[in-house]
Amino acid sequence: MTVSYRNHCPHCLHSLHVDISPGDRANDCRALMRPAAVEHHSAKGYMIVHQCTGCGTRGRNRMADDPHQGDDLDTVLALMHKAIGHHEAGPTNRRRTHL
Repeated sequence: MTVSYRNHCPHCLHSLHVDISPGDRANDCRALMRPAAVEHHSAKGYMIVHQCTGCGTRGRNRMADDPHQGDDLDTVLALMHKAIGHHEAGPTNRRRTHL
């Protein structure tokens, strides 16, 4: 199944916090939603996790995998790499670094 609908920029993966429920455009926040992580959902596939820079709300959105209009895979991979690096730099590894 090819998904070409998205609510985020296919290049930078950022979005705007405009919905309370998907598609309603009823949220007054309107702040930038920055991509924070990539998760895999067994039924929906890869999801971009966004966090609002205004109110802190987190939400998930499907990646668009259309070969002609899909999300920028280099940006997705960089986001995944950043998340892995952040995870590996947790408290346990930081302590080892200082020994």
